[in-house]
Amino acid sequence: MADRMRWRYGDTNPVVAAVDAATEIEIGDLLWQDVDNAKPASAQPDQGTEPGNQEEFAANFLGVAMQRSRAGETSPVRVATTGVFEFDAAAGNRELGDLMGAAEDTAGTALRNQQVAAVAESRYAIGRVARRETSSPTSVLVDIRSTVMTGGVYGGSPSA
Repeated sequence: MADRMRWRYGDTNPVVAAVDAATEIEIGDLLWQDVDNAKPASAQPDQGTEPGNQEEFAANFLGVAMQRSRAGETSPVRVATTGVFEFDAAAGNRELGDLMGAAEDTAGTALRNQQVAAVAESRYAIGRVARRETSSPTSVLVDIRSTVMTGGVYGGSPSA
């Protein structure tokens, strides 16, 4: 997927994260922390089930890429750890505060880098719906919460 600035409003509380030379990151990618490097959602090892993938990702959720990193580059990237971002999602009605997690690909073996899905429990979530939608749109505003930097969604406060 091409770079896409997904930030819409709110404090991003950015951090600068290391990236190894083999990792490619696009602007707008959902990132997780693998020991000491940021990686896109699709690079997470498959946990065997969608809930397993979502839970593992949420537990290591770093934030949303605000800079790109091409293969071979080792410069760190800026990562938003909070804020409201617009992500692609399956059509559906959404209420304020609904939990959202990383979406799985159609093969069921990896997460998508720039797409979210409704989840049933906070242990699978990376954020909450920030704008009520009843017209079944295919995008959603999500107030993200980095687990690595802010402790995640459970009990988190909304972005400014």
